[in-house]
Amino acid sequence: MTVALGFLVGLAFLIYAFGVRIVPQQKAYIVERLGRYHATLTAGLNIIIPFMDTVRYQHSLKEQALDIPEQICITKDNVQVGVDAVLFLRVVDAQKASYGIGNYLFAITQLAQTTLRSEVGKITLDRTFEERGTINTLVVSELDKATDPWGVKVLRYEIKNITPPKDVLSAMEKQMRAEREKRAQILTSEGDRDAKVNRAEGQKQEVIKQSEASKQQQINVAEGQAEAILSVARATADALTQVGQAISRNGGIEAVNLRVAEQWINQFGKIARETNTLILPANMGDLASLIATATTAIKKTAPTGKISQPEPPPPGA
Repeated sequence: MTVALGFLVGLAFLIYAFGVRIVPQQKAYIVERLGRYHATLTAGLNIIIPFMDTVRYQHSLKEQALDIPEQICITKDNVQVGVDAVLFLRVVDAQKASYGIGNYLFAITQLAQTTLRSEVGKITLDRTFEERGTINTLVVSELDKATDPWGVKVLRYEIKNITPPKDVLSAMEKQMRAEREKRAQILTSEGDRDAKVNRAEGQKQEVIKQSEASKQQQINVAEGQAEAILSVARATADALTQVGQAISRNGGIEAVNLRVAEQWINQFGKIARETNTLILPANMGDLASLIATATTAIKKTAPTGKISQPEPPPPGA
């Protein structure tokens, strides 16, 4: 009884050891039965027949990053450049990856290098730096076609470095320096030109504004002088009108005679004070006739032409 129990325990252990397979997540096991492909075990608990079924291959279904070593590529203009890259891939069919090719990682590495050399040889050195994205896309397209029978999907391809020879790199640096200096000189000249144009435009606007201001000033002065002349004329006319009206009233002529006599005496006295030599008119003694002459002139300029004459004084006055 004890022997039978021990036999059963040993048999159970052997069945568990050789017949039970626990597959981790994102893993795939290829099982062969008697040397031929039988099944693909996915994540979880799987039962196989001991001594008949064998787990031959194990594949990771995760995305993998594959480093592509640096290689020498010749561009269209016969310049040797060193290029290295990184490739991202994932196994999508474990059966094809097991039986489609012996070592898909090595094969993809070699295929990526040859495809890259082919694509770089189609463009010049200057464009290799500008066309990285295009080269990456073309390499992925070619690799994806080639790796489909292998059960591998190429996801991305990225060029890491493009290293030209030292002499070419030195020439490129000189060229870039010359281009920068050229752009700097162009920008400086354009700045000077714009500054001169702006200054000229500013001077033009200043002259225009000054001329407009001078014009407006002259207009204002002329208008002011015209207004002043009109004001003086109106004041003179009003004064003459008032004088004429005053003369037309009773006693106006007497006031005029008195005013003329006062002015005559003042002016004569002024002449006597300022000079030692006097030239007197012949009728100097006839002051009444002089006043009468001035009064006659005032009558002619009166507004109405009619001035009331004062009554002669009574005899003996």
